[in-house]
Amino acid sequence: MLYRITYGLFYLISLLPMRVLYVISDILLYPIARLYRRKVTRQNLDESFPDLSVKERRAIERRFYHQLCDYIVETVKLFSITKEELMERMTFSGMDDIRHGFNDLGKETFFSYLGHFGNWEWIASLQYWLPECHCCQIYHPLYNKVFDRIFLNIRQQYGGECIPMKTSLRRLVQLHQAGEHIVCGFISDQQPKWNAIHHFTPFLNHDTAVFIGTEQLGKRMDAMIFYAHVTQPRRGYYHCQFQPMEYNPKEVNDYELTDRFFRQLESDIKAAPHLWLWTHKRWSRTKEEWERRQKQ
Repeated sequence: MLYRITYGLFYLISLLPMRVLYVISDILLYPIARLYRRKVTRQNLDESFPDLSVKERRAIERRFYHQLCDYIVETVKLFSITKEELMERMTFSGMDDIRHGFNDLGKETFFSYLGHFGNWEWIASLQYWLPECHCCQIYHPLYNKVFDRIFLNIRQQYGGECIPMKTSLRRLVQLHQAGEHIVCGFISDQQPKWNAIHHFTPFLNHDTAVFIGTEQLGKRMDAMIFYAHVTQPRRGYYHCQFQPMEYNPKEVNDYELTDRFFRQLESDIKAAPHLWLWTHKRWSRTKEEWERRQKQ
């Protein structure tokens, strides 16, 4: 019952035109910027950009919160947005490189690194652009069961599939054995738990604990691995360019692809810092503490 009420409320709001939803976003800016993880955001920005002035970092902070409010209303819009409008607002390129891997190199699996950058929810609409493939994304189930069900619904409405991280290898192998051309996205800039840390990499002025699952699965399945370079031409419009990183990941040293992903993501963040999700407690697990735990 709670799911139906919540879903119905969001659906009704989503029927508003985008220009009205952006007015709502503008109204939300002040309370969200004041109340939602402001201390975490400010600390992350201060530590990541120590060479910028306080004024410059506060300007990024304000632009970020404005983008976050846009992300909220843009995600709500997914409850009713048409295929035509979403394909106009979320565009993709690099399809020729992907099809080259499938058709000319004999690859059966495509993996893409992504970050919490721009509007990552809209990127799930990639299925519209590659209808001949089985598109999917690896995700962490949300603790709130109602919102977990809601997000699964809106993420899979384009025809793609959400695969829980714990069952990702088994499901990907099933798709491979079924002869599918697999297109799978990994949002790889999250912080791993202590027992899942195997590697640290320099990222935004921090020694950063990182997930290595994308390259591990990529090597195991001999996937071609790409990077999703996201830009925002203007408000309410995003473009994702898939850039080849490696067609033969088994030939690459361990951790190299992970390091390359974070270097590319850092470059994108420095070019448009307001588009990254600064409210994460991204660096609470330090290398020093991890090394201390390893000795115990």
